[in-house]
Amino acid sequence: MGEKVLKSVIQQVEERPNENRRSVFNQLWAILAEMREKIDAQFELTKDPCSDEFDDYTKFGDSGTEGSLNAYAGPEIDWFIHSFIGSPESTFTNMHITISPGAQYDVPNFGFALGTLPDLFMYMDYLPRRDYLYDASYADKYYTEVNKEYLELQADERFKPFISHDLYTRIAMTPTAVGYCADVDDAVIEKIRGIAHERLDRWLGWMRDAEKTPLEERAAISKREETIRMTICERDPANALAEKMFGKEPADRMVKTLWGGNRTLPRVGLE
Repeated sequence: MGEKVLKSVIQQVEERPNENRRSVFNQLWAILAEMREKIDAQFELTKDPCSDEFDDYTKFGDSGTEGSLNAYAGPEIDWFIHSFIGSPESTFTNMHITISPGAQYDVPNFGFALGTLPDLFMYMDYLPRRDYLYDASYADKYYTEVNKEYLELQADERFKPFISHDLYTRIAMTPTAVGYCADVDDAVIEKIRGIAHERLDRWLGWMRDAEKTPLEERAAISKREETIRMTICERDPANALAEKMFGKEPADRMVKTLWGGNRTLPRVGLE
């Protein structure tokens, strides 16, 4: 296992602010495009108009920052975000796919991010919809298989564990979460691509085989999911970078859109 990364995202970007990562961004963004094709092939999705104002971040001034934020929902998916933000010629990029199933399923949420700080950054996790400390069968069902991959990555010295300074961020990560930095290297990028597809394919399989949750449980699942999603988004330490790039008001609207606070499409799976 590589040495731990104890510097925050902001510290890393500020220490090396002018490194060109355009080619790396293109390779990482292509991985998300491949994943998006698989997601679109399995689910019916409708874009929520609340994200329309964020279809092109360059409209928010001359900060040099690029990006887009697209939010979707569908019969099986309560909230799906496909987004990126950054200045690829100036060190920082960050791109996301996050998916919350409808309340009719207790399949974990899919969380995924790649970026450059300027070193490679990767985050992947399955966020639980039940208390797996209390319900060990839920842990066995969804986390036993991925535990082998987690241990293999811990043993790979190319990947340096990223330790978030934010307590809640660490609380929100499961014991099989992928949170690493790594040197820019073609072999590392291919390793990341393989893990990304393996994680997504596993999650898509869970969704195909998922049983419906009882109706009387769905309102609580829906409320829990939205609250956790809101808290994670609003407490993300990297929000300070968005404020610096766009100003506080646009950045606050972006964060609210990320968690669905201004959604116009209805919540999914309650009936």
